[in-house]
Amino acid sequence: MGVYTVNVSNFTYNLKPEQSLSAGGYDAIVYAPCSPPSSKEHPEPIRATLQQAAKLDANVETEGGVFEINLPSGRLIYSPTGPLNLDYQDVRSLGEAANKGISRALKAGAKSPLLVLPQCSTFPFGQLVSLLGALEALYLSIQYREDCPDKNPKVKSLGVWGYKDNREIGKSEDEFLKYVTAIEIGRCAARDIGGGDPERMAPPKIEEYIKALFLSDTNVKINVISDIATIEKEYPLFAAVNRAASVVERHRGRIIYLTYEPENATETLLLVGKGVTYDTGGLDIKVGGAMLGMSRDKCGAAAVAGFIKVVSLLKPQNLKIVGALCIVRNSCGSNGYVSDECIKSRSNARVRIVNTDAEGRTIMADVLCYMKELAHNMPNPHLMTIATLTGHACLSAGSGYSIVMDNAVAKKEENSVKLQKFGELIGDPFEISYIRREDFKATKGTSEGDDLLQSTPLPSVRTARGHQIPAAFLIMVSGLDKHGLDSKMPLKYSHLDIAASSGALPAEATGAPILALTARYIS
Repeated sequence: MGVYTVNVSNFTYNLKPEQSLSAGGYDAIVYAPCSPPSSKEHPEPIRATLQQAAKLDANVETEGGVFEINLPSGRLIYSPTGPLNLDYQDVRSLGEAANKGISRALKAGAKSPLLVLPQCSTFPFGQLVSLLGALEALYLSIQYREDCPDKNPKVKSLGVWGYKDNREIGKSEDEFLKYVTAIEIGRCAARDIGGGDPERMAPPKIEEYIKALFLSDTNVKINVISDIATIEKEYPLFAAVNRAASVVERHRGRIIYLTYEPENATETLLLVGKGVTYDTGGLDIKVGGAMLGMSRDKCGAAAVAGFIKVVSLLKPQNLKIVGALCIVRNSCGSNGYVSDECIKSRSNARVRIVNTDAEGRTIMADVLCYMKELAHNMPNPHLMTIATLTGHACLSAGSGYSIVMDNAVAKKEENSVKLQKFGELIGDPFEISYIRREDFKATKGTSEGDDLLQSTPLPSVRTARGHQIPAAFLIMVSGLDKHGLDSKMPLKYSHLDIAASSGALPAEATGAPILALTARYIS
């Protein structure tokens, strides 16, 4: 059995499978099981240690602790999940417990922990989620590791013991660890891009990062569009948002296309990610402290890049992917776009700008239209937009949850249901929402000079159906409404609003929904 390396942008550590708890070279055992201390399921000598601890402290079952243990590592970090026999509990409890356990081990001074995977039949993906939770605790933000190289990485290696194959996962230990490693590399990349500050991950810096990220991946083609004249001609709505930032070279936007294409693909994903490196709100400027955290408005594009990195490592042969990163800074200034402007989109729809703070749907609109044009020559295409799009999604779903909405064609194939199912299994949950006739009505133009309204006047959090209306706008402005169920070429489209799941400061960016997409499309 080999060693598996998480390696992305000067961030490197190893995963090492172990066959025995008595393996040398470790300074802590991290144990996050799904059974109480009194259970007979715990491996020896962990069982004896926990039973003795429970006699001394009634809170061990809920609080955990650090204990001396008769193993070469010398100490046990016990991080309980708490009761899992309640209807509303889910697999995230395992990941959270492992994350907490590794974090506690680091605080105790551990440099080489050995993680014991839970033996929990309740959750088929439980061991996968547990290990991913542990790896999440090892992440170090790109700016911190660049500024403080002596702190990078937190550990040189993480041991893993107790993997048990099951019918649902269907992977050997080697396949399991390769799968986890690929996912974590993709998530680290997404966290780097999504969590980097507005200057560290300004548009040109993201381009540099992307090129370095895929440097060794010959199966991924990169095409960057940064020429302002080309953007103005082919992506006029994107160009409008980019106008104020374009006068500052280090803030100029670009559209980055990533293509993974195996020879015999039977399915195609065309992903458009919102990558607003900083959102001032434009001339509808954010006030009252609402601008804080707006460097995270690029997490949709970050997730697209991270997922394609996972794909490049796992190399599925049935799946073709074209990803588009819409990278722009929504600046305010004398060259900024304004409300009342009427702009002809790529699809020739005349779009009335209503709110410059609705820039996310604006920058994705023409790119989605281009993807629609590409889709006609691809096998079984499915278009998706992924964006930290609305505050309304945060109110509707709550922190930690993504929202998915399907058009009629994708709904017929139960895409939302499938994505929600796999998200539930892997701890990356989705709530399903629906695009209704009222949403399309709210998007239609109201005067002779416009075909579509880019937004409603009020912010999404103060607008009924505030997260569904943008999905309807994207369908209409891209021309996807003309490729519905009655079309000769019906196109599936889904909109993923990850505003509530992408991670808000001061927490790290999460990389959502990479886990759900990987579980859904890559077995």
